[in-house]
Amino acid sequence: MLKFFRGKSNWQLFGLLSPGALWILLFFNLPILIVLFISFVERGRAGGIKIPPVYTLENYSQLFNACVSEFAGTACDPFLYIGIFGNSVRIGLIVTLWCILLGYPLSYFIAKQKPAWRDALMILVIIPFWTNFLVRTYALKQVLAAEGLLNSFLMGIGIISQPLDLLFNESAVVIGLIYGYLPFAILPMYASIEKFDHTLMEAAADLGAPPRRAFWRVMLPMTMPGVFAALVLVFVPVVGAFITPDIMGGGKVEMIGTLINRQFGVARNWPFGSAMSLILMLLVLIGVIFYFRSSTEETRRAM
Repeated sequence: MLKFFRGKSNWQLFGLLSPGALWILLFFNLPILIVLFISFVERGRAGGIKIPPVYTLENYSQLFNACVSEFAGTACDPFLYIGIFGNSVRIGLIVTLWCILLGYPLSYFIAKQKPAWRDALMILVIIPFWTNFLVRTYALKQVLAAEGLLNSFLMGIGIISQPLDLLFNESAVVIGLIYGYLPFAILPMYASIEKFDHTLMEAAADLGAPPRRAFWRVMLPMTMPGVFAALVLVFVPVVGAFITPDIMGGGKVEMIGTLINRQFGVARNWPFGSAMSLILMLLVLIGVIFYFRSSTEETRRAM
């Protein structure tokens, strides 16, 4: 790839890079700038924003003061939005941990198979992407429902006598998020494990290392890039998820994604929703940068 760019003039490089740069500018940077602008204006009387715009910092101060809308007639709760942010991060960490714990052994199993079986198993992992995420979430809801497939099966074989309460709670949200984002963890970890030289494990065994010690000291550090990629690919979208918490949680599990969705939908408070979106994006970005830097240093020391 680098050889292709060598010897090119500045105008040739500009012609090659401009389509991608224009795409990023129009469909990534410009929407963020629009959201940034909306976050600093007042809400219109009927929703949306005031025209002409009136600039204010009230949307950000409301996040820290956590005052409920004036028409609700309730007092301020200084921990309201902080608690929702914290709950989103906690659920995101739980889902990410389970996706890595479930995805790593499966990725290892797939990588150890013969090429024909390996390709078939990877297709099975990718197949869920061929179906709309919303449709898959509703399908899982039907499986976990009181009269759904799982409860009917357990009652049919006599394990339970009445349906289990599997929906509209935090456990259902966690299960739904794991179900939806597990492939995002498997794919990068599989790519990292497939490139791993398994003869190093044999060398560690020849030197007297038991399998568990060889895994922790040899294989895991060398496949950490795939684990870190899986962590980011799962954690970032899960923290801002709103479809799964809304459907599987039945409105009982509050996450920052569902709160932002309500601001742009029912409440029509676009400025406040934009402010929350930007704060969420900033916090996630800071956390990802910090984690990647610390993780890279730990990986280098381990290797």
